Amino acid sequence: MSGLLVNIDVENLDEATRFYCAALGLRVGRRFEGWIELVGAAAPIYLLPKAAGTAASPKSGEKRHYGRHWTPVHLDFVVTDLEKALAAASEAGATVESQIETHAWGRIALLADPFGNGFCLLQFTGRGYDEIAR
Repeated sequence: MSGLLVNIDVENLDEATRFYCAALGLRVGRRFEGWIELVGAAAPIYLLPKAAGTAASPKSGEKRHYGRHWTPVHLDFVVTDLEKALAAASEAGATVESQIETHAWGRIALLADPFGNGFCLLQFTGRGYDEIAR
């Protein structure tokens, strides 16, 4: 493997760009024909406009929808100031789904973007995940 790219389906490219830049401090990188690259995270994030009701995949039979949904894959954004990041995300339009929880490795808050995608904000403390690694 030589890298990782993150793709997020969104219903409205302009709204998604505003949200992710304001909520997480990302910046627009390259612009392509109909989609945008965001930079500033550990991996580039590509916002891909896909209309609600279109096929999610050729074989699944599922249709895209942008109400809150669950998926076993989600993004965790590591931040240095969780309260500040939580306030910025909320102000940008994120739904805060849990208050800040504290664990041995650090602190976490669960949120959803305006397109129904869940994500977390994490602030590591001490040795981060090494605090609980065996």
